[in-house]
Amino acid sequence: MLRRYTQARIGLPRAGAALTTAELLAFQLAHAQARDAVWRAWEPESYAPALREAGIEHMVCATRAPDRATYLKRPDLGRQLDAASIPQLTAARTTPAAEVVVILSDGLSASAAHEHGLRTVHAILQALHRVGRSCAPLVLAGQARVAVSDEIGATLGARVAVIVLGERPGLSAPDSLGIYLTHGPKPGNHDAQRNCISNVREPGGLPPTLAAERLVALLQRSLALGMSGVQLKEQSLQLP
Repeated sequence: MLRRYTQARIGLPRAGAALTTAELLAFQLAHAQARDAVWRAWEPESYAPALREAGIEHMVCATRAPDRATYLKRPDLGRQLDAASIPQLTAARTTPAAEVVVILSDGLSASAAHEHGLRTVHAILQALHRVGRSCAPLVLAGQARVAVSDEIGATLGARVAVIVLGERPGLSAPDSLGIYLTHGPKPGNHDAQRNCISNVREPGGLPPTLAAERLVALLQRSLALGMSGVQLKEQSLQLP
């Protein structure tokens, strides 16, 4: 009965003291998919045709993690832009500065970025446009951790930074995106200053369009109050 309502591995059939062969093979497949999601290559440049077709201005940046192995071993390098990206972002800063910058990264699951990334950021940008918020060009930042949004947002002068990136894969969800919102992005911010919308994927999770609506509701309240994170309670909002 419970298996109808969850993807968790509960009530699995057994053969004696062991799992059945089918369940064992399904577990091994899920484990392989999770590993592949972490190690899969992500090529932000390949998004350019689809972004141009959608009329989305964008730029490609990189963190100080030069490869996947370094990224996984050195989380600190994924929180910092490389030297070439800072002048590029500085040149893209407008007067007045855009209110919001949206960032897309592979994070810990390139599969999530490939499967749901473009649809999610497109939905977010459309929702921001509907409420009249100005946006910087979309930033594609490979090998990024959440905190790199602070440096990107501060360099562009944005009031709010939003980063969409692959979450750590699980054995039931190797392709889940997380969305993190930070008001007043600047180096040195900590996680308690962010709001997170997790498990963005379809099917089986939060659909990208609904995630975008929730994010914009949070963002509107964040800008009105001048805060984000633990001080901004989702329960106080009329979220979809």
